[in-house]
Amino acid sequence: MPARPSRAVALLAVLAGCAGAPAAPAPPPIAPADPALLAALRAAIPLDPVPLEGDPYLAWRGREPPAPPPGTVCGVRFEADRVHYRLRTFGSAEAARAAGHAVTHEGACGTCSTLQDLAVYLERPDLTAPVRSCGMRLTRADAQACLEGLGFSGPCAATWDANIENTRYACFITCMLSWAEGQPATGPDGRLNPCLQCDEDRSGPVFKATAGRTRRNSGIRSSIPRPAGEVAPVARDELPAAGASR
Repeated sequence: MPARPSRAVALLAVLAGCAGAPAAPAPPPIAPADPALLAALRAAIPLDPVPLEGDPYLAWRGREPPAPPPGTVCGVRFEADRVHYRLRTFGSAEAARAAGHAVTHEGACGTCSTLQDLAVYLERPDLTAPVRSCGMRLTRADAQACLEGLGFSGPCAATWDANIENTRYACFITCMLSWAEGQPATGPDGRLNPCLQCDEDRSGPVFKATAGRTRRNSGIRSSIPRPAGEVAPVARDELPAAGASR
């Protein structure tokens, strides 16, 4: 059996290979997130964040986790103090609203469903460079600490690190070739380059099932152009309005 590449070499190749130049034509610029909104999201405290129990890629090795039923959403409801909040999965947006919850993303709640993690996605439409930097750390503990330094919650950072490790092994050769050829993230037809597609296929299902929140299902555009239909129509109304009590 061939030896696995060292962590530093493999992560450099994988993450650099996934960092292709912008596709042509370039997507419209993404407006910076409101600093006041980011601060408010980070100040909110989850009462029931979803923990990460072990490496999800080991738990689901050889299998693909089931997708939540269509219409499933993750809802947020603040306590009376307007600081603490709870996360809950609902079968529909209507059910979430009827229970006094705002929909924060489509799909079930997971390790990245906190408002702290939402702030990271809103603030950083391009996570390639900072995640690459974190992935280059020599130990997983250092990598996770770096990811938490980007603003991610502990469980979400651990989920990202597990994703990086899985892509490192599953897509190493593919990403080396993408990197060597200088392939853009997407082609003129909108298709992902082979490295990003490998990550999407080999690491994406477990990441989505574990993290819960992604930029696409949270209604957030990223630096990677995506068809409009892939970005969920989520209203940004997670925070309680001034004077409101939930």
